[in-house]
Amino acid sequence: MYEESLETLEIELSILIRRVIHASSHKKVGHLDRSAYLLLHQIVTNGPAGVKSLAAEFQLDVSTVSRQAAALEHKGYLFRIPDETDGRAYSLQITEKGLEEFKEDKKTRKNRVAKVTRTWTEEERETFAILLKKYNQSAINE
Repeated sequence: MYEESLETLEIELSILIRRVIHASSHKKVGHLDRSAYLLLHQIVTNGPAGVKSLAAEFQLDVSTVSRQAAALEHKGYLFRIPDETDGRAYSLQITEKGLEEFKEDKKTRKNRVAKVTRTWTEEERETFAILLKKYNQSAINE
């Protein structure tokens, strides 16, 4: 039974990834790409953050997050807050424009999930959300 469940999880995760990639490359969701959306979500949820802490959170190189943040800063979605103790360091904060864009994208994304799961019960949605969150949190430690 253990091997069966692992096999089912493995293939279903592979299918999920394929469908997410297909949907994101063929059906644009909102104005933010996935990396921008996640970066803004992290700042909205947890407050201003430095590039190093964001990189650690997403398991990415500092240079990758720095590029993503610079693009969002250029669009007027983020601004830098200088670190008073270290002149070279700074934290990133979301702007009103960034917050509006984030909220709009979040609504669009939630509507899309609602559409895909329209035949599910609320209990099924909740169970899936709980288990997917647990999986994602477990994956951080690997």
